[in-house]
Amino acid sequence: MAAHIARNMASSWKRYIFHFANDHFDFKLAELKAIAATVGCQMHIDEDQYDKECPFLEVRLQSEEEGRKLMQRATLGRSLYELLAEGSTLSELCENLKKLPDSAKTVPPSSSFRLQVDGFNKKLPQAAKIHRIETLLQCCPKFEGSINLKTPEHSFHLLEYYGHEGTKPPDEPFWLYFGRWIADGQRDKIRQFHLQKRRFIGNTSMDAALSLIMANMGGVDRNHLVFDPFVGTGSLLVACAHHGAYVMGTDIDYMLIHAKARPSRHNQKKREKDESVYANLRQYGLESRYLDVLVADASRHDLWRSLPLFDAIITDPPYGIREASLKIGAETPEEAFVPEECKDNHHPQSVRYHLSDIFSDLLNFAARFLKLNGRLVYWLPVFRPKYSEANVARHPCLTLVSNCEQPLNTTISRRLITMEKTAEWHEDVLKGASVEVDHYGDKSFRERYFKANRTIVQEQQQSAASHTS
Repeated sequence: MAAHIARNMASSWKRYIFHFANDHFDFKLAELKAIAATVGCQMHIDEDQYDKECPFLEVRLQSEEEGRKLMQRATLGRSLYELLAEGSTLSELCENLKKLPDSAKTVPPSSSFRLQVDGFNKKLPQAAKIHRIETLLQCCPKFEGSINLKTPEHSFHLLEYYGHEGTKPPDEPFWLYFGRWIADGQRDKIRQFHLQKRRFIGNTSMDAALSLIMANMGGVDRNHLVFDPFVGTGSLLVACAHHGAYVMGTDIDYMLIHAKARPSRHNQKKREKDESVYANLRQYGLESRYLDVLVADASRHDLWRSLPLFDAIITDPPYGIREASLKIGAETPEEAFVPEECKDNHHPQSVRYHLSDIFSDLLNFAARFLKLNGRLVYWLPVFRPKYSEANVARHPCLTLVSNCEQPLNTTISRRLITMEKTAEWHEDVLKGASVEVDHYGDKSFRERYFKANRTIVQEQQQSAASHTS
C-alpha cells in the first residue's frame, strides 16, 4: 500500500533524464540513491526498467532544485535534463513534443537558446545533426528567442540511444529523448583530484573517481567525522574532506605513514620531506578538515573510548597483494613475551592478518564506534567463480545497503560493500560479526589472485599459439 501511494505521488512530479558516465556500471544507481539520502531528496525510479549498461535513466523529482542538489554530488552523473518528450523515432518524439502545453516548450523572445544532438554508441555526421535540429524547430514553433551556441540561457538536447557501448549500432536509434539541460555532474573533480597530481601517493592509493564514489556511498556531509582504519596515503580522506567532513585515520605501516617507504612514482629515488597525508589535504585547501593520522593497529579496538564517535567509516583494507595484511601479534606465547626492561624501546612483532578476520573486526568496530544511521563503506576482494552473497560478513547492528562489483579481470573482482548502523551496540554483540561461508578459507587472497592471473596468461598464450599455427 505504501509503495502504491508513493507511486501515485511521484506520478505528479516532473520527469528528468540522468545521463551517466559510461563506467562503473554497477555503482550508478547505488551512488544516486546514496546522494538522494544524503541531501534529503525524494526520488522515484522504476527499477524494473533499469538497465545498468544504458547511460540514460528516467527519474521523477519534485523540483528542478532537487535535481541540482543531486548533481552537485554526482560522480558518475554527466548531466541532468528535464524530459520534455521521447519516442522510438524522431517522428514519434515530435508528435509527443507537439502535445506539450506551450508553457513547457516556450523560449521567450528576450531569451537565447541552442539545440544540440548527441548520439550514444554512434557518431552522427554533422548533416544528420542539422536535419534533426531543423525538424525539432518545426515541431516547436514557440522557440522565439535568439540562437546562441556558446552561452545560451536555455539549452535543449536530443539524446539518441544506439545500444550498449561496444555493440554494433543499428541504422536507427533504439530510443530518443528530448530535454532541457538542468545541471552537470562533478566529473571535473576526478581530474582535479587525479593521483598523478597528488603530492603523496603509495602503491595502493585509491583513484579519485572511486574515492569520491565511496564518500557519496558513505553519506559524507559537512562537519561529519570520518575515519579510515587503513588510511595509507589518505586518498579517501581527501574525498571526504572535499565534502566538508573532518577526517582522521590509522595505519600499522610506520614507514608509509611517515613517508619513509620506497616511492611509488616511476624514477623517483626517495620521498620528499613534506610528503604526508596532511600535505595531500593542504594541496587542495582542505587542511582545516584534517584531524590526524596515527600509527596504530586497526584490530586493537581498546584504543578508542567506548562511545559512538564516527559518522562514517570508509576504508580499503589491504588484500596482501601489493601491501601486506598485518596486525600486531606473535606466532607463539614465547615470542609475545617482552621483558620489563625492554618494553620502552620495544617494536611490536607483526603477524599475517587473515582477510576473513579483517572484515569481522571491521564490522565489530563499526557496530561499536559508528553513530546510529552512520555508514560503513569498504572493499571486499573476491574470486568471482566462487563468490556468493553468503561471503559478505554480517552484524546484528548493521544493515546491508548496497553491494556493487568492480571487475578487475575475468576471475578477480572487488565489491564495494555499504552498510548502515541501524541498532545500538551493546556488550552482547561485541563479537557479533559472522560470515555464513568463508570466501578465503585456508588460502590467502594473494594465492588466489596470482593463481587466477597465471591461468589467464596461460590461456592467452595458448590462444595466441593456436592462431599462429
